[in-house]
Amino acid sequence: MYAFPRPARVIRWTAWFLAAALCGQAETSRGEVLDYDVEWRLVTAGRAKLSWTPNTPAGRGGGEAKLHLESTGLVSRLFHVNDDYTSSVGSNFCVETTFLTAHEGSRNRETKVTFDASAKKASYLEKEIPKNTTVAAHETEIPACVHDIIGGLFFLRSVNLEPGHSMEIPVSDGKKTVSLKVEAQGREDIKTPAGMKKTVRCEVFAFNNVLYRRPAHLHVWLTDDNRKLPVQIEIHMQFTIGTVTLRLNKESTL
Repeated sequence: MYAFPRPARVIRWTAWFLAAALCGQAETSRGEVLDYDVEWRLVTAGRAKLSWTPNTPAGRGGGEAKLHLESTGLVSRLFHVNDDYTSSVGSNFCVETTFLTAHEGSRNRETKVTFDASAKKASYLEKEIPKNTTVAAHETEIPACVHDIIGGLFFLRSVNLEPGHSMEIPVSDGKKTVSLKVEAQGREDIKTPAGMKKTVRCEVFAFNNVLYRRPAHLHVWLTDDNRKLPVQIEIHMQFTIGTVTLRLNKESTL
């Protein structure tokens, strides 16, 4: 029997990767909010709200991305999740800071990562909120320009990655820095609340001892047009956890 927190953590991972896809619109939008329904084992497991606020009208000077994730229904009764993640990025979407407040069951922690481009160092600090005690603190080496998941994968919406082609992006979570491969694998029609959408399916190779240790497959479906709107994302893990799916429910502008 597996521990229930595992699917809750997978939901958070999935939402983070959706947040990554959100930021590609930054160069052409004043701001954007995307609302998603989270499904696990054929039941609604939570909601994710993703927003992007650029520092300039065109977004070229960077900006701030936010994710709010909360569990609902049966999942919330068994294991409550209420997480907030903020990423501040500069020019070229190089990450400057990330901040996570995680309330998951009895676990309440906050994690801040500061990325120093001049020193090529990332400082990671994780604390237990109620006791204000340090859980982990360390520094790692990074390139002069590195992306967190959000700032890095914006390329999914800013470049034309045709099926059969791939690209690699330097990504760090403050603990580990990797060259993250993104591969466009094919075109598919996806059903959404707004109707059928023509999409390009991409696989993001972040699991299996790349950025994350666990074995899993991560796919993102982007509309096959200039917007490249992320309408669906899935993480498929071993049988005991299964598949977590986020589907776009509503979009709005700031």
